[in-house]
Amino acid sequence: MMSQSQLLTTLTHAPADAVKLFADALIPELGDVQVLVNRTGLVMLPYTDSAYGTRFHLGEVLVSESRVRIGQGAEGYAVCLGRDLEQSLAIALIDAAVQAGIATERITTFIDAQAAAQRAADELLLRQVEATRVELETF
Repeated sequence: MMSQSQLLTTLTHAPADAVKLFADALIPELGDVQVLVNRTGLVMLPYTDSAYGTRFHLGEVLVSESRVRIGQGAEGYAVCLGRDLEQSLAIALIDAAVQAGIATERITTFIDAQAAAQRAADELLLRQVEATRVELETF
């Protein structure tokens, strides 16, 4: 199974509706769910200047943040770009399930499918960009 960082990255890049549906199906297996944090906020977006290597902040970005505790005491956490609190809550629930060892096989299958779809989309985009490349030596 992938690291927690990879898991959360994959889930935050997955279609929100798919993640929400998957989390809804997990809820009966989680036991009592305590929502500890479910809010929107602003965070500073860091950037490193490619010419000089200087770090600075481009500005603020709106995020939704969720933290949950499930029946077994496991906690899950998520931060997503935008204001979709249901998306961040769904990801936090899935994270908590992973931490508690609940439905691990189903979660792994779902995450692997999402990661494969994201890789395929990235490869398609790279092929489309490559098709527009101009070789200046041929002019």
